[in-house]
Amino acid sequence: AIDTIAELGYGQASLARIAERAGTSKGVISYHFASKDVLIQEVTAELVAKGEAYMVPRILAARSGPGMLRAYIESNLAFMRDHRNHLIAFLDIFFNARDDDGRPLVEEKALDYMVTSLEQLLAHFQATGEFRADFDPHAMAMAIRGAIDQVPPQLTRHPDLDIDGYARELTTLFDRATRP
Repeated sequence: AIDTIAELGYGQASLARIAERAGTSKGVISYHFASKDVLIQEVTAELVAKGEAYMVPRILAARSGPGMLRAYIESNLAFMRDHRNHLIAFLDIFFNARDDDGRPLVEEKALDYMVTSLEQLLAHFQATGEFRADFDPHAMAMAIRGAIDQVPPQLTRHPDLDIDGYARELTTLFDRATRP
């Protein structure tokens, strides 16, 4: 499903096309998933779980505020580099997948959580003195997420994007922006 959505887009990724790509029948897919919406929700949940499993240990392994921020940026971007189709599919799902009533299949709360959890991390290290005290943690979290979240759309247009180089630039930028 992920590869089909990444290649064809959410609108064109029917259960039949997903089954064809998987080398199985639509009936097998339908047996496991009651509808395309249910399949998409499972794909989204799997992506979020994979991302957390990949990133959280790397972030928590750092012992300082600057180290955690560096690990946060680097692990987000490394996950995107290593799971390119997952991110392209997720974005397409996020912007285009709607249920029968027109509601998004992916709730914006999931994206809000990424900003608020980063905001809490920044505020914590402001309180310890590891980050400068005169920036707004919410604004900084939005700027960091915005810089990270620009990568998947760039990957669709520029498959050879140097994600590691971009990660180095972002870590330097936000280290300087948060340094006391």
